[in-house]
Amino acid sequence: MAALAVTAFLALGLMISLAVSIGEISIPVSTTAKAVANRLFGAGFELSRIHQGIVWDYRLSRALVAASAGASLALCGTVLQALLRNPLAEPYVLGISAGASSGAVCVMILGFGYGILTLSGGAFIGAVVAFLLVGVLAAGAGATSERIILCGVAGSQLFNALTSYIVTTSANAEQARGVLFWLLGSLSGVRWPDVWLSVPIALVGLFVCLAHVRALDAFAFGTDAAAALGIAVRRVQIVLFATTAAMTAGVVSMVGSIGFVGLVIPHAARFIVGPSHARLLPAAALGGAIFMVAADIISRIIIPQQILPIGVVTALFGAPAFAVILYRARRSA
Repeated sequence: MAALAVTAFLALGLMISLAVSIGEISIPVSTTAKAVANRLFGAGFELSRIHQGIVWDYRLSRALVAASAGASLALCGTVLQALLRNPLAEPYVLGISAGASSGAVCVMILGFGYGILTLSGGAFIGAVVAFLLVGVLAAGAGATSERIILCGVAGSQLFNALTSYIVTTSANAEQARGVLFWLLGSLSGVRWPDVWLSVPIALVGLFVCLAHVRALDAFAFGTDAAAALGIAVRRVQIVLFATTAAMTAGVVSMVGSIGFVGLVIPHAARFIVGPSHARLLPAAALGGAIFMVAADIISRIIIPQQILPIGVVTALFGAPAFAVILYRARRSA
């Protein structure tokens, strides 16, 4: 297991190095290392200002946000699949993504916030509103796993309809194109302030989830069994649902809606390390980070002179991967 962890960390480091080096302007890995050393340690290597700026101000921050976003989404999917006892549960099942989209569209098209509220801020507020709405609906209906999922689906449909209405009635062609690109997931606008937000979100989320590994293992046998084992079921559910909601809202507010990461990676990690959440959570976080950085690299090179929305890439590779996982699980059953 230790060798597997070291391999995963090395793979993540390699992916981040490639993400910083690959692009319209290819930069050798050695140049990348010198640029980072210049900024972090004042090494004084002679580099062109263009290469220094591309590495530090654009590509490295983008790679770190991609890694932390992938880790957060994979963690959320792992936790929600355990809490809801549903293998198809993923970070957007609570309607958070749809709410964030509505919040972003309100800022982008309707001008809410009067220029003070940023796109990410509007998306985060929309995500929180969606989570609170779904929470109220689920509590009123009796918060079983099935009803939580149904309320999440209802909330998603409501906010998706609101987003479509705003875009259809108020957006011009350029705004509609911008909204579509953002909704499919985009890392184009992320910079270092997003790194200082996304990395702590992923680390704090991982810490909170690891603090509840015993409860997550117990939830595999149902809430009654968990209660019989001494788990404070309601408290743990509130803490973990709120944690996954905050992590998802933070990710969506920065990079938009990126699908399949929170659905596929937990299953892949479970296949590799087993169902114990003490191993599964770190494995899912590392797997999500590696997958997202790899998807970002592909999104920038698959079509020359054009950057695809990263959500398109994750779907293109995530859907077949999920089909393979389901097929292997069926054969082993």
